[in-house]
Amino acid sequence: MDKAFIHNTIEKWVDNLGIQTGNNQLLVIIIYFLLAVLVSFFAYQVAKYILTTILRRVSAKTKTEWDDILVKRHFFRRLANLIPAAIILAFIPDIFEGYEWWIGFTQALVNIYIILTILLTLDAFLNAFNDIYQGFEIAKTKPIKGYVQILKVIIYFLGSIFIISILIGKSAIGILTGLGAVTAILLFVFRDPILGFVGSIQLSANDMVRPDDWIAVEKHKADGVVIDMNLTSVKVQNWDMTITNIPTYSLVSDSFVNWRGMQESGGRRIMRSVNLNMKSIKFCSEEMIGKFKRIRILKDYIEQKEQEIEQYNQQNNIDTSEIVNLRRQTNVGVFRRYLLEYLKNHPDVNQDMLIQVRQLAPTEKGLPMEVYCFSAKQAWVEYEKVQAEIFDHILTVIPEFGLTVFQNPSSEDFRGYFSASESNAQE
Repeated sequence: MDKAFIHNTIEKWVDNLGIQTGNNQLLVIIIYFLLAVLVSFFAYQVAKYILTTILRRVSAKTKTEWDDILVKRHFFRRLANLIPAAIILAFIPDIFEGYEWWIGFTQALVNIYIILTILLTLDAFLNAFNDIYQGFEIAKTKPIKGYVQILKVIIYFLGSIFIISILIGKSAIGILTGLGAVTAILLFVFRDPILGFVGSIQLSANDMVRPDDWIAVEKHKADGVVIDMNLTSVKVQNWDMTITNIPTYSLVSDSFVNWRGMQESGGRRIMRSVNLNMKSIKFCSEEMIGKFKRIRILKDYIEQKEQEIEQYNQQNNIDTSEIVNLRRQTNVGVFRRYLLEYLKNHPDVNQDMLIQVRQLAPTEKGLPMEVYCFSAKQAWVEYEKVQAEIFDHILTVIPEFGLTVFQNPSSEDFRGYFSASESNAQE
């Protein structure tokens, strides 16, 4: 459409009205401007209908998800906002012909609007791109949310420079060149995003943290699952359902525990000990050996061990008149072997990982007997159930081996002791 023709037509129409105000030219400008606004509004409605309503219906029928995500993130709706601005910008020189200041002023306003619209459109596109990426398997190990955020910071920063250049009438390149003098201030203002960007690169490159990892950060009192990672922080949902936000760079500069290795290994460690009363430790009698042979998981071990001991004593001509000369089994040794066989036969203990029962150094609280194995069930509740079941059994069978558990005396023990003393004294 010829803009000059439109301008001339409006001028003739105003002249034919016969209005003698001396401001015919101003009236022509107002009418022309309103006409341009009306055309741009109509074009916007058409573009909005095509880019939102129609595309939404089309995307709902397609098998791909990326178009649905673009619609959901309002990418096309924001893109439609560029149409009226482009139309107004095209009409401005003709509308304000002869008024250079108004041409410059209105063009500046429209250009600022266009820049802001482009920034919001790019923001929507980046959000959609991140959502699309989350649908891939690699997103679980290589999240890009931090990179998307730093890209947004760069885009908004450059957009701000262009807007400032329009407002002050200077070249954007000249402004960027002059920013070298205020680099220190910018570094101070953007300190957290810069550190977060560096930290996110290191976390991703070294595969230190992923979404859904269980981490424990003692400094920040965080212990739970990573539910979100962005440019400046890592969001952790603790086991008490509280949320802790940890600065991204802290995970690089400070130590933390990542339980991913445990989750991927197929087992969760059980390492707990029971203190045995050392006064109950003794050599096994023939009666005890006979009893232990009746225990299914110990039968083969006891018979093999008895043969080995008997051969040793005969080969070395051991004087059997003194018990300390003999090589004999002890109740604590048999108990240790029983625990090992029990764990090897337990259905909820991972048999492909280390299983060990060992004695720790004796202390004033007795002889610690440590169980070291891995539960095949890793979920917290199930893991605790398996661990409790194992030690329920251990504490129950200890007396069957002639052993007792060490326990500090309580007031009940003292009352029993004094009652017994009083009874003896009365007798």
